[in-house]
Amino acid sequence: MKHPLLAIGKSMLGSLRDLMPIILVVAFFQFLVLKQPLPNPFELGLGIVFVVLGLTFFIYGLEMGLFPVGQTLANAFARKGSVFWLLSFAFALGFGTTVAEPALIAVAAEAAQVAAQGGMIDDTNLARQSYASGLRMVVAFSVGFAIVLGVLRILKGWPIHLMIVIGYVLVVVMTFFAPREIIGIAYDSGGVTTSTITVPLVTALGVGLASSIKGRNPMLDGFGLIAFASLSPMIFVMAYGMLL
Repeated sequence: MKHPLLAIGKSMLGSLRDLMPIILVVAFFQFLVLKQPLPNPFELGLGIVFVVLGLTFFIYGLEMGLFPVGQTLANAFARKGSVFWLLSFAFALGFGTTVAEPALIAVAAEAAQVAAQGGMIDDTNLARQSYASGLRMVVAFSVGFAIVLGVLRILKGWPIHLMIVIGYVLVVVMTFFAPREIIGIAYDSGGVTTSTITVPLVTALGVGLASSIKGRNPMLDGFGLIAFASLSPMIFVMAYGMLL
């Protein structure tokens, strides 16, 4: 077993390597295209250090805690043999992680602000909070439903490509009937749900579940839950806009 400091150091080097293309692109356009010095170089350098540290500890934390927890819970529910509790856990995991997703909170707040400025809702704190909360709840419910559907796919062996095609056909059809004001928000909602909190736990759930079920291959059946989690919010948010 590796010493924790060595593991963190290796993870830090990996984070720096991953960020290097971004740093080189910014430097290229700043110095060679714009031909301007960097504004506040000390603050920028300090910011890069913080990003490397944050990314390092985030990835190390995933490997240490969230991935093992997700796989352990999936294995335990599979051994328990109760489909009801497994699906209940899947829905709760999808709903809970999405409600706490920082990217969704930011997008919902921005959507509420724009809706208030555009006259779609009253320009009051209460109206904006209600709009943002409603949007978050709809998206969280849709992701919970998507994870349940993904777990059922793993259990039943349903073909993922057929389900994804049907889902996107439904998205395209609904786009013609949904209010124009909600379409962009619906499409963005599909992206922000698959971020820092949701992805690690949901991926660990799928892989752990596929590993625990006889006849299922973790590589073939364990992945794909994230695709459902990014597809379903587009459908549910457009339906939400059509109903309202």
